[in-house]
Formats: sequence, structure tokens, C-alpha cells
Amino acid sequence: MKTNSCSTESADKKECAGSTNLFSPLTLRSITFRNRIGVSPMCQYYSKDGFADDWHLVHLGSRAVGGAGLVIVEASAVEARGRITPDDLGIYKDEHIAKLKQITGFISSFGAVPGIQIAHAGRKASSKNPWKEGNRHDKLAVSNEDGGWDIVGPSAIAFSETSKLPTALSVTEIKEIQQKFVDAAKRSLEAGFTFLEIHAAHGYLLHSFYSPLSNQRSDEYGGSFENRIRFLVETVQAVRKTWPDNLPLSVRLSASDWVEGGWSVDDSVELSKELKKLGVDIIDCSSGNIRSGDRYNMHPAWQVPLAESVRNQAKIPTAAVGMISDSKLANEIITQGKADMVLLARQMMRDPYWPYHAAQELGIEAITIPRNYSYAL
Repeated sequence: MKTNSCSTESADKKECAGSTNLFSPLTLRSITFRNRIGVSPMCQYYSKDGFADDWHLVHLGSRAVGGAGLVIVEASAVEARGRITPDDLGIYKDEHIAKLKQITGFISSFGAVPGIQIAHAGRKASSKNPWKEGNRHDKLAVSNEDGGWDIVGPSAIAFSETSKLPTALSVTEIKEIQQKFVDAAKRSLEAGFTFLEIHAAHGYLLHSFYSPLSNQRSDEYGGSFENRIRFLVETVQAVRKTWPDNLPLSVRLSASDWVEGGWSVDDSVELSKELKKLGVDIIDCSSGNIRSGDRYNMHPAWQVPLAESVRNQAKIPTAAVGMISDSKLANEIITQGKADMVLLARQMMRDPYWPYHAAQELGIEAITIPRNYSYAL
């Protein structure tokens, strides 16, 4: 293949030759990713009592074989009550570790960095499996009689008309959940993960605390910007003390609620400045999903401006997401300094070997093809 480090046709050739591109290595603390392509966490709703199984091994392992630099395991609940559905993956008991360790070993053996996203669904928990119920946007509640459970949030405000009403967490309960995040980080380390992401987006528990649309508290965890971010800030502080200094820590934010009076990208910039001080290494910039019924103007790379704003204003590395499927577009996000990494989800489902195909399309000889597949790719 012809070597070319820049896909932007109008760019200066001399600048392109030495520029950072989609296949440049990225180092965060002691971990070097072989390229800037990550597999975004993708809920599979294929677990029993939080356990991973062979589906997860094949699903995630194939993306490592496919050439990604980072493979992030789907949102893994820090307690059973924090699962979105009864079929969610979890990391709330020691027994979950063994299978995850097999998965991280396989991912690592094929050159990708194994990551995990630890999460708590908050007021969006105890919902029906969307693949089984055809429930893609609203959250259809699972009754306690049918295997559901009582849910919690910052305030007693339901996510939707079909969701359960959460109980507002007490300060003592907040501290207990923060400890569950710490315990999940410890298990993640024991399971062999070397990249940890805290899920603070998409209307789940941590996002629902910092968004004014879902937090109506009047104590130290509600009201002002400083109070609303307190739950996340304290959680990050506690996890960073547990997570080794040499390993990177990420936070996924809903960088904008896309609603007037809601959380904004400017808020995300200020929050990211604080998270950087606490030892967060990269901000995964997603958005929205704080309320049922909100719809977004989605198009290829529609959330990239959020990653660009956070990166350039908070001076912290970012990951960009959102309908990124074209190799040239993905490369331009990196070469133009809009983000430091791109995370793909649906496109990785369509094509687990997207990194190889992207390298071919861009004419970049920067990826090793497994010998087993060398005649085909």
C-alpha cells in the first residue's frame, strides 16, 4: 500500500507527511494505543446476573483482531440496582472477574488495549431489554414482580411516563454508591483492564446529578454548578486513588443536553478542567439522552464539535463519537486536531475489520494484519 499520512486533499503535503493521523500511536500515561481508533462501549443486553460469557469474548475479541487500538467493554454496572436492564453486564461481584479476565487476555494478545466502562443507570434502571421488547427510545419499566427493582436518582423525577419513579438518594447512599465505583475499579484492575472509563453520560446516574433538568436537590449535591458536579467529582477522586497512577482514566460526558436551560458544552469545558486536575486523562464526548422524547439533528460526526470544544478549551485529550464511519472523515478529525481518538460503535458492528479497511482506503501502512487473514485483507 502507498504510504500517506493525510487524507485531506487540500492540505499541504509537507505538513501532511509529518502530521498526526488516524494510525498514529497515542500514549496516555504508561499505555500506548497502536492507533487512534477505539471500539465504543456497546450494550449487548446478553448477560445473566451481570456475567459475561462467550458472546462477549467473540464480540469484543473480533474487534481486537480487527485492528482497533482500544476495545472498551460495554457499560458494566457497579451494583445490580445500577443495571439498565436485567440483562446488563456487571462488575458488582468478584465472581464476574474470571470471564472478564479471559476477555482482556484475548484482546491484549492481539495488540489492542482492553478498556471497561463502569456505570450506574440511576433513574433509567430496571428497564426492559430493548432488543426483546422493541423499546429503543423510551424506557419501559420491568415491574418488581417480573424481576425488576426499585431505582434511585438525584430527585424523585421519572425519566419518562413509562419509567419507574426513582427515590432521591440520601447523602449516605451517595457515599455508598461512590464506594461501589471504587470496588468496580478494583475488580476491573484484577480482571486485566488497563483503561478505565467512568460513565457519566446519557441520562444515567452521574449525568442526572450534573444536569439541571433532572437534579432538583437543595443540599450540597444540587442547585449550583459546583454542587451538581460534586457527585461526579468525588467519584473520580475516589476512583483515581484506587486506579493505578500509570494507567489512564477516562470519563464519558454528555457534553450537551441540547436543551435550553440544560447542561451545555460550556459547562462541559469547565467540568473537564476540574476533571483534568483530578487525574482524568481523556474525555469521551457524547451528548443528550437526559429526557425521554428529545430528538437530535444527527448526521455524520454530529458530536465532533463537542469534543473539539472540550479539547481546545479545557486543554485535555478527547475522544469523538457519533456516526463516524468514513475513513477520510475519521482521519480528518484527528489530523485537524478536533479530537485525539475516534470511537466507533455501529460501524464496528457492521465491519469488525474497519481499521484494516480504513488503512487501505487511506493508503497508510501502519497496521499489522494477522497472518491467518493476510490473504484476505
